[in-house]
Amino acid sequence: MDTLSYKTKSANAATVEKNWVVVDAQAAVLGRFASEVAKILRGKHKPYYTPHVDCGDNVIVINADKVRLTGRKMDEKVYVRHTGYPGGQRISTPKLLKQKSASILVEKAVRGMLPKNRLGRQLYRNLYVYNGAEHPHAAQQPKEIKF
Repeated sequence: MDTLSYKTKSANAATVEKNWVVVDAQAAVLGRFASEVAKILRGKHKPYYTPHVDCGDNVIVINADKVRLTGRKMDEKVYVRHTGYPGGQRISTPKLLKQKSASILVEKAVRGMLPKNRLGRQLYRNLYVYNGAEHPHAAQQPKEIKF
């Protein structure tokens, strides 16, 4: 029997094929949408997925301002951060973040679903979020994905 026929192939930076993808957040539920985007960023949709390699695609998210949250999460969900100083705990809600920029909501949701290490930080750099329907990445000829 040929032993090479059943060996597991591991991807590396030289063999990975990275594509550009556009996803539309129009009327999408934030958490479900973010998990699909994180899956594409991670590369889990590819047959040669390797956990320790950046084998995901570059993802462009458009219409981030039209993403929605179900129930009363817009008012009751809480994002907590700390400035590093005593008494420096700061709390914000999705409603406050959306007033600043709706893209922050999508970025926070996707980032929370990526690994918390060097690889996760590298994967996060492959995410581009825009509030409107236009994006400046037409030269990369991105493919549109629906889910």
